[in-house]
Amino acid sequence: MTQIDIEKFEQLTSEAQAAHFSGWDFEWLEGRMIQQDTPWDYVSLVKGYLGTAHSLLDMGTGGGELLASLAPLPAETHATEAYPPNQPIAEARLSSLQVKLHRTKDDQPLPIDDSTFDLVINRHDSFIPEELYRVLKPGGTFITQQVGGLDNLELNQVLQENLSFPYDRWSMAAALTGLYRAGFSVERAEKAALKTTFMDIGAVVYYLKAIPWQVPEFIPDTHREKLIELHQIIERQGQFVTTAHRFLIIAHRNEAA
Repeated sequence: MTQIDIEKFEQLTSEAQAAHFSGWDFEWLEGRMIQQDTPWDYVSLVKGYLGTAHSLLDMGTGGGELLASLAPLPAETHATEAYPPNQPIAEARLSSLQVKLHRTKDDQPLPIDDSTFDLVINRHDSFIPEELYRVLKPGGTFITQQVGGLDNLELNQVLQENLSFPYDRWSMAAALTGLYRAGFSVERAEKAALKTTFMDIGAVVYYLKAIPWQVPEFIPDTHREKLIELHQIIERQGQFVTTAHRFLIIAHRNEAA
């Protein structure tokens, strides 16, 4: 490839590695990673159901940012978080709102009694349909926005010698199948492919630091040559475009217990 400005590459990647990331705050990427909005408004949808809910569970609360923004919350509000670095952040943010945080593990039963919640919300967290059905009250609602299994696959195509994407079978169809089997009725199901634009190589490095499961075992030093190739594409094209995959499902537990 044509000679690149290696000093610029080093500066951008070093800045990204040094930049602080905590909870689920992507402010550092503002203007550097630009993602097209979903055709639905997840927060507005949640608020539409929140007004009549007396009990709420937020699954995968991250640092509690979204849940805190929804206040005032029902008197009985719980949250789960499985990612250890986020757990103390969420507890600190949510304690003043009287939210009980459960430190959980992915794909394990929820430490919550049967028929506890009117509303369960879930943005980008894994879930077990049978566990959802169990903790929801009869007639309760589950609202989720999920990340499809091929999310930003173009990054992997550039950075991995041997393409590996362990979540490639996760899709709206797979989620619906599980929910129907568990006994849910589905009110709405919608999916979208969204343009995501990385404006510099630092944005790529920061994103992969924040989302370590995108490219497993990603380390800038060991992926240096591939990062340089990607940096050159961005320098020549002015951007690197990937495809974010999202889907929305609103489902209900049947009224009959």
